[in-house]
Amino acid sequence: MRNVLYALAPLCLGAIYFFGWRFIAVFVVVGVTGLLSEWFMSKRYGSKITESLFVSCTLFSLSLPPTIPLWIAALGIAFGIIFGKMIFGGFGKNIFNPAITARAFIYISFGVPMTTTFIGNATSINWFPAGFGSWLTQADSISAATPLMTKDVPFLDMFFGFTSGSFGETSAILILLGGLFIIYKKAANWKIVVSSIGSFLLMQTIFWAAGLQIATESGMYSVSTPLAALLSGSFLFGAFFMITDPVSASQSTDTGRWIYGAMFGILTVLIRTFSSWVEGVTFAILLSNMFAPLLDTLLKNAKAKKKLKAAKAAKEGVA
Repeated sequence: MRNVLYALAPLCLGAIYFFGWRFIAVFVVVGVTGLLSEWFMSKRYGSKITESLFVSCTLFSLSLPPTIPLWIAALGIAFGIIFGKMIFGGFGKNIFNPAITARAFIYISFGVPMTTTFIGNATSINWFPAGFGSWLTQADSISAATPLMTKDVPFLDMFFGFTSGSFGETSAILILLGGLFIIYKKAANWKIVVSSIGSFLLMQTIFWAAGLQIATESGMYSVSTPLAALLSGSFLFGAFFMITDPVSASQSTDTGRWIYGAMFGILTVLIRTFSSWVEGVTFAILLSNMFAPLLDTLLKNAKAKKKLKAAKAAKEGVA
């Protein structure tokens, strides 16, 4: 858990630079509310607060848009910790990732605050001083196209993070560096990450090569190129830090990890393309979490039957 927090630290600093000091307020409110929520439930269970709480709170804070009202952020993390984690019995027993559960709850309940973007430019932020030193309010935001539906966004802006989006999901370079660190430290399984990104690029390439069109309220859009789709939105953040959660992910077999990651990548592209929810990462993670226990059970049973069959055949051969 500490290695994950170390990996997330540059993203937190990046959030302050790109979007201003308001990230600190959001981070503190989310942290305090999450701590109180887990303390309240732990007291009833007779258990202790775990370090996983701080990972969940940090991930949730980084997944929020810069102008999110503080009370919505607090409500979201309280729901995520209580109903996404503690109601199942606490750390190690939850089916869903608490941070993404919290995000899904407020994404569905408060659609407008969750889809606003930085004012002045709907797609990019100046390189210096970016948003450093500013304090965003709801009055400083407008509803506009997200980078997923915006054309001609410079790749360098998306790669380094100078584009509109959530606090910690815009800088691909910071996500990659942090993600590679937790893979090196074995805090995340590389097979899940590789299968997630590989299946995502494959499915996106098929749709892009076929010239598929996406219908939106503002018109028809061509499916983004694979690279643009990979760098925009929250997919990379989800692939490294969310879907690899050791509790809610498939962890019993390597085959399960490959299938689990591929499920996430494919679902993300399908939801982005064919649903009314432009950013499909949230629901793709929840759906993958939901099927992870079944996937592990089926694969373990199949492996056990194979061993039993092999042992029986060997015994008959000796006889």
